[in-house]
Amino acid sequence: MSKYDEVKELNEAAFRRLTGVKRNTFEKMLEILQEAHRAKKRKGGRPNKLTVADILLMALEYLREYRTYFHIGQSYGLSESNAYQSIKWVENTLIRDGTFSLPGKKALLQSETEYEVVLVDVTETPIERPKRGKNTTIPARKSDTR
Repeated sequence: MSKYDEVKELNEAAFRRLTGVKRNTFEKMLEILQEAHRAKKRKGGRPNKLTVADILLMALEYLREYRTYFHIGQSYGLSESNAYQSIKWVENTLIRDGTFSLPGKKALLQSETEYEVVLVDVTETPIERPKRGKNTTIPARKSDTR
């Protein structure tokens, strides 16, 4: 039984909580990916270990939880590199299709709709740690060691 077969039995709220998208959005993504998969396999090739639905679910779990490719691959029975390639294929295919693309800057400027933008400052700050060196060592501890 594939992971998608287990997930599709969930109610709408639980499905969205797991994947980060609504079920109808998932179905639209799945249609796009299945068409691209058929086009890719039209020339032949080795069949995939996972179904297209499982590959999409894997990519959405990666984007939702941001686990490492190694952990995602272990969950789905794939190698780390195969998980990476599958997730990149999903991302690139959905971007190329354009259905889920956001409008560009020019389209936003020409539209009559007003958008409210909220910026969150997530700058990295270095952690203050003591410097290593001879001067920072406590002499009492130094004399106790032999």
